[in-house]
Parts: sequence; structure tokens; C-alpha cells
Amino acid sequence: MTEAMFRGALTALITPMNRDGSLDLASFDRFVEWQIAEGISGLVPVGTTGESPTLSHEEHHTIVERTIRIAAGRVPVIAGAGSNSTSEAIDLAKHAEAAGASAVLIVTPYYNKPSQEGLYRHFSAVADAIKIPVLLYNIPGRSVIDISVETMARLARNANIIGVKDATANLLRPLQVRRAIRNKYFNQLSGEDGTAVSFMAAGGDGVISVTSNIAPSLCAQVQTAWQEGRTKEAITLQDRLLPLHDGLFCESNPAPAKYAASLLGLAGETCRLPLAPLTTASREIVKAALTETGLLD
Repeated sequence: MTEAMFRGALTALITPMNRDGSLDLASFDRFVEWQIAEGISGLVPVGTTGESPTLSHEEHHTIVERTIRIAAGRVPVIAGAGSNSTSEAIDLAKHAEAAGASAVLIVTPYYNKPSQEGLYRHFSAVADAIKIPVLLYNIPGRSVIDISVETMARLARNANIIGVKDATANLLRPLQVRRAIRNKYFNQLSGEDGTAVSFMAAGGDGVISVTSNIAPSLCAQVQTAWQEGRTKEAITLQDRLLPLHDGLFCESNPAPAKYAASLLGLAGETCRLPLAPLTTASREIVKAALTETGLLD
């Protein structure tokens, strides 16, 4: 591989739910179609933002299958398939492959706290069990464990492990990874909206975004402007989006994003426990962010 497989702004999709906590599949279908119409570069269902830990396997499968069906090849679908159980991650990855996903996103195992050797064996086992590409998902803020640069370079020797979603917010990391993996193009996508432009400047290829649930067109424009060399425009757009990047993390993701979606008439705000409804103060923060960004009157 001589260039990035995935580029631009890819949306880490919310999973709309009815007030009783059941899946709101009608809203989900409309939401996915809207995302594509707004110019997003790819779709990432059932990750952190999709509340994957509280979905049953049947629900997880349903969301992956519907995303692939609606996308219909217009944009790639990178299916969340992570778990802190390696065998479960393999099963989810095999399902995503059978359903027609472009790739799978495999998160660092949370709670177990594996060693670097354990991480290497976990990701290798998933990659060896399927034929579609694997993106590592490094998010130490939620899983405690950080995939070291050395382990990432070791994993990159597996032809099926093609990149990483980096949610460390460490802008040295993409430089270090690129230097450590010299013999293969390793697809690096930011997992932190606030660093999207800075990450590109450090050699990244794009972003798997929470904010693009709410502002897909603006997030896509940031990426396109950067890729086409319109640096000042990319920075100006990123500055406009900054209040939203901050506001959508005033409480644990995806509660603020779902509340923002409800204000824009895109989907309901319901999350499953243990995520609680937003506090009054947080609601005001999200409203103010939408207003300042120009998305809400």
C-alpha cells in the first residue's frame, strides 16, 4: 500500500434510540443518508460514540448491516468490532466482514489492562481471523492502556493491520509512528476533533469525528481545504468549529452529541445507562456551541 486507504472526515456514528431505550432505526436510516448527502468521507458505526458497550450482539449486527446497506458503496464503512474479549472481537469482526464492511475498527481492550505483548497478540488474532483491513483504535483515556509506538510498529508488519485511529491527543504520536513504520504506509486518523488540522499537519490522513454527527459538511470542508492546500481556510473553519468540539465533550460522549442532534431535529437525545441525561448546565453549553457555530438560531 503506497497511500492512505481512508482520508478526510469520517463520522463516528451515534446510535439513535427511542425514549424507552430501544433502537430508533428509522431515525438511524435517515441520519446515515443525511451524513452521505452532507459530504462525509466515511461512516464508522458502533464505536464509542455508537454506545457499543450497551448494545446486544443482535443490535450491534443490525446497526452494522443497516449502515452498509444504506451506504451502498458510496462511502466506506469501518465497522466497530472491538471488545475486551479477543474471541468476542473476532466474532464481531467476522460478522462485519460477512456483512460487507470496508474495514473494522478494533479498540484497545478496556478493563483487562493487558501488557504490550497482550495487545500485540489481541490485535494480531483479530487481523489473522479476517481478510478485510484492521484499524487499531488507541484511546487510553477510556481504556487505560496506550498502544506504544514500538507495539504499533510491530503490528504494522501484519499486512492486514493498515492504520490507527489515534485518540491520544498527542501530536508527537503521528510523527513518531510515521518514523517507526518506514516500510509501509500506515493510515493515521485522528480520534480527537480538536486536533484534526494539527494532526494533518503532523502527517495524518483525516479524522474519525464526533463533531461530524452534528456538522458533517463543515468537518468535511476542513479536510478538503487542507488536502487541497487551502491552509488558511482549513484553520478558519476549524476555529469556527472549536466551540462545538469543546461543547460536545462537556460530559461523556455521546450524551452531548445526542442532545445536539435532538436540538437540530436529527434524532432523539436518549442514551442508555450508565450514561445519564445532560445536566441543565451542560445543555446550555451545547446550545451555546451550536449557536456560536451558526447551526442553531
